[in-house]
Amino acid sequence: MMRSITRLVFVACLAVFGLVNVAQADDAGDIQTVISSQLDAFREDNGEAAFVHAAPKIKSMFGTKERFMEMVRTGYPPVYRSSNISFGELSPSGDGFRQEVFMTDPKGQSWIATYTLERQPDGTMKITGVTLKKSDELAV
Repeated sequence: MMRSITRLVFVACLAVFGLVNVAQADDAGDIQTVISSQLDAFREDNGEAAFVHAAPKIKSMFGTKERFMEMVRTGYPPVYRSSNISFGELSPSGDGFRQEVFMTDPKGQSWIATYTLERQPDGTMKITGVTLKKSDELAV
């Protein structure tokens, strides 16, 4: 009993001093809103709306919304034209968060997109990266 109380106090202290990234209630909502908005922008071919959700490092890598959209079109087709979106596990990751997103591509193949995001100094949540993995399931 004493050991678990000590552990709880230790974790609480780490969180207070910023040594552990603890998700706040609004983080999950912000993360889901940003990802959903970007996916909607991809489906509408709205490069400006999609590019606004990219973190500064991503923006500097691609320079323009046109190059960014071309990269997504060619490198991430399931993200570019996703459907049946559902959010999975959200966890702390480094200075930000990792969010699993389940989606279906236009051919009916299921995918798991793992997004990384960070809250910016201005308070906005931005996407820092995405990895894709095929799921064994086919969407119905």
